[in-house]
Amino acid sequence: MLELVICLVVGLVIGGIFGLLKLPLPVPHGLGGILGLIGMFIGGQLVKLLV
Repeated sequence: MLELVICLVVGLVIGGIFGLLKLPLPVPHGLGGILGLIGMFIGGQLVKLLV
């Protein structure tokens, strides 16, 4: 749980820095991009289970 909180805080800080510098966020936009990230995570976990 602590790892998730740390990830969220780091993401907020990085997002804030990008916002202050008026740079585009280095993340996929929209639901498709988010689903792609989730798919990559699940795929990586499946490989760990099967190998």
